Amino acid sequence: MNPSRARRSRSPRPERLRAAGGHLIGTYGLLALTVLLFLAFSLALPHTFPTLENIDSILSSQSIPAILALGATVPIVTGRFDLSIGYGLGLAHVMVMWLIVDSGWPWPLACLSVIAGGALVGVLNGVVVEFGRIDSFIATLGTGSMMYAATGWITDGSRIVPGPQGLPAAFTDLYDSTFLGLPVPAFYVLALAIVLWVLLERLPLGRYLYVIGSSPRTADLVGIPTRRYSIYAFATSGLIVGFAGVLLAAQQQIGNPSVGLDYLLPAFVGALLGSTAIRPGRPNALGTLVAVAVLAVGLAGIGQLGADFWATPLFNGATLLLAVGLAGYSARRRLCAGATVDRGEPAGPAPTERSSPMRNGGTPGATP
Repeated sequence: MNPSRARRSRSPRPERLRAAGGHLIGTYGLLALTVLLFLAFSLALPHTFPTLENIDSILSSQSIPAILALGATVPIVTGRFDLSIGYGLGLAHVMVMWLIVDSGWPWPLACLSVIAGGALVGVLNGVVVEFGRIDSFIATLGTGSMMYAATGWITDGSRIVPGPQGLPAAFTDLYDSTFLGLPVPAFYVLALAIVLWVLLERLPLGRYLYVIGSSPRTADLVGIPTRRYSIYAFATSGLIVGFAGVLLAAQQQIGNPSVGLDYLLPAFVGALLGSTAIRPGRPNALGTLVAVAVLAVGLAGIGQLGADFWATPLFNGATLLLAVGLAGYSARRRLCAGATVDRGEPAGPAPTERSSPMRNGGTPGATP
């Protein structure tokens, strides 16, 4: 009998159990952490934390960061980063206020125009990155600075405040209303996460984006138009940022030219930390949603415990470093998993994206 086969046959179950346990922890660990954090803060703050009012507050206040994190996730799938989303959020919400208050536009037309404008800004980002051959960090930081300048020009550095009649009630209801006893913005987040999950996990477009992010050279070899689909990713991100800007305007009810940058770091924390959950090793919409839930519960808990003002940026910064580290570890672990068998013995070349894109009759497939 082959000695290596004998070694493998003696103890396959413990190895498989360990592998299954590691998979479960990687997939659902963040979700379990959310539950544990909620239980811990509920025990520490029994009169304020586990209440319907607190849950409503968390869902409402974290809806815009969640939407922005989902928007940041799409370019990350292709291996790009859109640092302009914070600046774009500030410009979008100021534009909505300017069109409604100063220009007298009907609020539905103003909202649709700003959302469409966000998509156009995303296309511009994609063109600069793909055809200008500029690194996405530098390119989107440059376009973001230009958007910040446009925000200052529109507002002249001051706030846009509605007149005595205020804003249309139907417009503010986009953020302030409830449905089934819960804040409506929470349903926006859920609907957007489902749409992105279908797009990325179930449609060919999402499979193309994952192949591009994993190996652009492989994408070129199998005939995927890398530039075009990368621009699609940036356009989707810009569209989502425009929608988040509309909600921010309905929430703030004033045009504040400096508010958008406060959302940049939490958005990337959620997007990067989300790549360690549900589908560990790759960015995904449901993972981002779970990551935002962890951040929301954690921030709400430390806030109610009386933490100082600097605790929030400290929490976000530390979580970002943790998210980047865990995302890199998950990606390496996922690549190594295909190259090892029980007891760490080599099993031949690991399955990579170079072999997976031609599954299903030549259609580029998603990574397993």
